Amino acid sequence: MKAIVYIRHGLPIDDPQSLVEIDLPAPEPGPRDLLVQVRAVSVNPVDTKLRRGVAGEAPRVLGWDAVGIVQAAGAEATLFRPGDRVFYAGSIARPGSNSELHLVDERIAGPAPRSLGDAEAAALPLTSITAWELLFDRLGVPEGGGAGQSLLIVGAAGGVGSILVQLARQLTRLTVIGTASRPETADWVRQLGAHHVIDHSRPLAEELKRAGLPEVDCVASLTNTDRHYAQIIETLRPQGRLALIDDPDTLDAMPLKRKSLSLHWELMFTRPLYETPDIQRQHDLLARVAQLVDQAVLRSTAAEHFGAITAASLRRAHALVESGRSRGKVVLEGF
Repeated sequence: MKAIVYIRHGLPIDDPQSLVEIDLPAPEPGPRDLLVQVRAVSVNPVDTKLRRGVAGEAPRVLGWDAVGIVQAAGAEATLFRPGDRVFYAGSIARPGSNSELHLVDERIAGPAPRSLGDAEAAALPLTSITAWELLFDRLGVPEGGGAGQSLLIVGAAGGVGSILVQLARQLTRLTVIGTASRPETADWVRQLGAHHVIDHSRPLAEELKRAGLPEVDCVASLTNTDRHYAQIIETLRPQGRLALIDDPDTLDAMPLKRKSLSLHWELMFTRPLYETPDIQRQHDLLARVAQLVDQAVLRSTAAEHFGAITAASLRRAHALVESGRSRGKVVLEGF
């Protein structure tokens, strides 16, 4: 089968050898696995981070978002059957989805939204799981709850932010404040439903006060947490909650003590990595996301379509994600 891989980690994305096309043997499904014919994928920051900085067994297939058709199911699989159309983010401990055939544990796959094409659906799994777990599991906001409270989303125009804005606006009663630093990304965040948009290239506390919001109850910091950390602490109300997903070099929790602020990490790969007892919750939440999309409550965050799944198009997609200037998700479709 055709696969796009990196053989040497750390190469700059403009090097033609940073991602290359090779042939690999078709994988065999384990007991709970689905063998999926991949139709579309999207690119996430995790793809670029691994390619740049993680040495390991080569060649390595990247890609943790996919839409495809089930070709075969393991002996113990019960949730899907051959012919079903699924979407999922997979497990970081297994080969990625940038290949014609891919294995995924059925407990972390969901039925793809019927109302979306393959590319538009491929934009959703990883960011939807991350945003859902961050908002409802980590920050503990109940569906339909949050009345009188506010959520600040730092980096709201990115992949996770684009879903988180929608979930918070559509499924809670929170006042949603998103950050963006360019006119086009600010417009994008407003279109997704944010009540307010502020500029994260300026001090967050000053921007919030300018918007008439001197304090917030919750912060979802999705990027550059180390740069904004002091401002985040200043803007949070006493006993507020901070959740983050990025990778600051270090994070000193002591400044949180004076306000009794709580700190929460979100990594959507935790459940599949450890096969936690509630691993099937990811199947359930993806099924719910698909239902919400088909009901026109949520929309796809696909913003750029880079054509077929080739080494050249994936290098182009990685370059855009690495630039920090993307909005929504970059998708690719077909081999």
